[in-house]
Amino acid sequence: MKVIFAGTPEFAATALKSLLSSSHHVCAVLTQPDRPAGRGRKLAPSPVKQLATVGRIPVLQPDTLRSPQIQQTLRDLNADIMVVVAYGLILPAAVLGMPRHGCINVHASLLPRWRGAAPIQHAILSGDAMTGVTIMQMDKGLDTGDVLVGAACPVLPDDTAQTLHDRLALLGGSVLLQALTDIENGRARAIPQPAAGVCHAPKIIKSDAMLDWTATAVHLERRVRAYNPWPVAYTRAGDLILRVWQAVAIECDLAAPPGTVTGLTREGIDIATGHGMLRIVELQLPGGKRMPAADFLNANRDRIRPGMRLAPSSP
Repeated sequence: MKVIFAGTPEFAATALKSLLSSSHHVCAVLTQPDRPAGRGRKLAPSPVKQLATVGRIPVLQPDTLRSPQIQQTLRDLNADIMVVVAYGLILPAAVLGMPRHGCINVHASLLPRWRGAAPIQHAILSGDAMTGVTIMQMDKGLDTGDVLVGAACPVLPDDTAQTLHDRLALLGGSVLLQALTDIENGRARAIPQPAAGVCHAPKIIKSDAMLDWTATAVHLERRVRAYNPWPVAYTRAGDLILRVWQAVAIECDLAAPPGTVTGLTREGIDIATGHGMLRIVELQLPGGKRMPAADFLNANRDRIRPGMRLAPSSP
């Protein structure tokens, strides 16, 4: 089939790689405009644009899909279908109905659970044992379209947003090709999403990653994993802002108030929580490198000590 691909981040690039390895023809790629990135804040192309450029696929980077000009450009492509993966722009009704088979979306959850921008992070935050990928026929709603194909994926106890993202991205590419084959052969069955079980996964912002030590250790560990690699969980120890990359929840009874440093060992920095203890295993100072807790303590033992209270702060 003749495909327009719309996507921006690495998750979308993985799906595009699967498409490019198939018999389908990607006639054009839609992706977000280049954005400032890195310390130099130079304009950088999205992962999808980088891949499309290597494959010599025409790239379109409109600020909106509502203009008559971009809509005519898409119409002139005469595509059979549009595949949308974490694109970042709203598709107007005129665009949704433009390709012969409409637009389909690769979404990183088992819909209707975790509709929205951050399904991977919210699956970890909620302690879900299972998530997955859904291919849906797009409509005007937010992730409300009929389901074409779904595939489950376990959430492992040590999964971060990055490790779960990587497995779901590969799964998404595989399931996408299955959906396209079903559509091409007339075997696709679009099943409406059930009304029960709907929940939303709003966009993650930096302030979400502030650690609230009155929460349970289990919940705080999930936050550390969900916000790795972005925006990274953080707290404050005196005048130090600590970015927490890895931590372990330990079930125990502690009399110390939440946020109290209860131990400093080679295994980590132990912190009392609302219930149980969180052991910080890997951390980072602003502008510094990620390091094991033992290395951090060797350089900063005089700045963090048992009995100190950690507090949230702006990073």
